[in-house]
Amino acid sequence: MKGRFVTPGKTFEAVDPRTGEVITRVAEGDTEDIDLAVKAARHAFDHGPWPRLSGFERGRIMMKLADLIEENIEEIAALDTINGGKLFAHGQVLDVPGAARTLRYFAGAADKIHGTVLKLSKGLQGYTLREPIGVVGHIIPWNFPTILFFTKVAPALAAGCTMVVKPAEQTPLSALYYAHLAKLAGMPDGVINVVNGFGETAGAAISAHMDIDKVSFTGSTEVGRKIMAAAAASNLKPVSLELGGKSPLLIFDDADINEAVNIVFGGMFFNKGEICVASSRVYVQEGIYEKFENKLVEKAKSWVVGDPFDPRVHQGPQVDKKQFEKILSYIEHGKREGATLLTGGKRVGQKGYYIEPTIFADVKDDMIIAKEEIFGPVMSLMKFKTMEEAIKRANNTTYGLAAGIITKDLNVANTVSRSIRAGIIWINCYTALDVDCPFGGYKMSGFGRDCGLEALNQYHQIKSVVTPIRDSPWH
Repeated sequence: MKGRFVTPGKTFEAVDPRTGEVITRVAEGDTEDIDLAVKAARHAFDHGPWPRLSGFERGRIMMKLADLIEENIEEIAALDTINGGKLFAHGQVLDVPGAARTLRYFAGAADKIHGTVLKLSKGLQGYTLREPIGVVGHIIPWNFPTILFFTKVAPALAAGCTMVVKPAEQTPLSALYYAHLAKLAGMPDGVINVVNGFGETAGAAISAHMDIDKVSFTGSTEVGRKIMAAAAASNLKPVSLELGGKSPLLIFDDADINEAVNIVFGGMFFNKGEICVASSRVYVQEGIYEKFENKLVEKAKSWVVGDPFDPRVHQGPQVDKKQFEKILSYIEHGKREGATLLTGGKRVGQKGYYIEPTIFADVKDDMIIAKEEIFGPVMSLMKFKTMEEAIKRANNTTYGLAAGIITKDLNVANTVSRSIRAGIIWINCYTALDVDCPFGGYKMSGFGRDCGLEALNQYHQIKSVVTPIRDSPWH
């Protein structure tokens, strides 16, 4: 069973969102399959070499896996394009190289995991050990199937954990390929176990499994609640959750309008709006609002929606039919609520799941399109007068994942960035992410951090060891 692909009992369809047609069928794992994978991971953790290798040796195998990923960039990028509708060019230069870089970053940290010496009172000495937390369940979303696979897997590997990984049912293909490459890199059997399946079966089984020691999940707030409840009801395993967002982007009167338009467009329509930090609430100060709105509409006219393999295209199809229909329903909500549709709002073509970049003006903060995460190319444009008003409205959300500020005034940038309750604040840029930058949310956007050394710490237990000093009262 361990270290090889297993013939499935059931299968489900993998669909190409460019056409809506079936690409292939993949194994459908259920509760029984998750249990088998957990047994393999448990045996590998309790008895196998991975947690017992030196950090240097773990890092060496991770580096080899990174090399293999880079040797297969085009094939991997193509898998995420035909399975997830992602731009092929972005996969080639951003996602797949970013996955290799993430592996190398945490591989470099694997032999630098240290405890601390404690200066205790009463004639005692002590120190702490950082030990791998055990078997980890990773539940991966569909919007960044490559980047987020290794955002989860790499720090857990470096810490010495073994794992069961459930990719999203919409985008399983690249995850299966990574399992193959891990074997080629020399990863011991049972360390990385990939099980395709659906959230209500395979995902639920991971969350409730008594032999999984931690769950890491990126996805919707609704599903995050279910994972937390299942983890609490089983073995009270810790969870880290990176959930939804409804991120504000504040543009002040002194901003360069052309630069601001480019930042806003990238922040909202990058990856066809299927990004948890999407700048879906854009607040523009009244002094430049009219000019900004005109430039924004003008920019939309040059935005190309089409086949993600075409290098001239800016935006590919939404991931699947369900997401496509959900986004279109939100657009209809916006119209019914009285928002002004400035541009877009319709599907593109008759085949596949393409939607025009859509911008609403005259949006009120209590409208559904301004409150709920749409996860598609739909922007709400709003006007504000003062900095204080902008801060208050930016914080008027149940989410707290990200925010952006565009201004030339350092005092404004500093004040606003310290006032908005969100996990990452971008000043005069947006979606500027790096493996060394901790990423996660406030409020209902979850807790825990991906990326940076904070992510590595989430896969450790801290053990304190205390001994008496000779001739002390405790001896």
